[in-house]
Amino acid sequence: MNTLDKFDLAILNHLQADGRLTNAELAQRVGLSAAPCWRRVRALEQAGYIRGYHAHIDRHKIGLGVLAFVRIDAEISSGSRTREMEEAIRAIPEVVSCHYISGKGMFELQVVAKDLESFSQFTRTVLLNLPNVKDMHTSFSLGEVKTSTAWPLPALPKEW
Repeated sequence: MNTLDKFDLAILNHLQADGRLTNAELAQRVGLSAAPCWRRVRALEQAGYIRGYHAHIDRHKIGLGVLAFVRIDAEISSGSRTREMEEAIRAIPEVVSCHYISGKGMFELQVVAKDLESFSQFTRTVLLNLPNVKDMHTSFSLGEVKTSTAWPLPALPKEW
């Protein structure tokens, strides 16, 4: 599956908006019968376009009031030391995303915490003790303007 047609794009678009759609509802929305729609969904999953289905949980409602962006710079940029940092970062539940970045720093982390005090303690006991940390800078989210788990897909044909 190298290219996506209008049905594949429509399936991805609808599943991004509501991953709980039944196959019958999805088929109706994209203009296919149930069996071909199901086959296409399975093919999209097997090809890796669909990586999973998740519930989008409000972090505030579960007591995670702080969202911090933490930029970490490494002391040594060797392959083995970088892999060691990556493995340590992957094991930390409070780190909800981590990206290699360009410019100043090596990693940009998104970290959640209950409050500023717990974030401060987490920083001192966990982040500063990661292997190979040279420097760390933190910015805090003061409010979410937009958050999305949906990717912008190519525009669907006008008849959709």
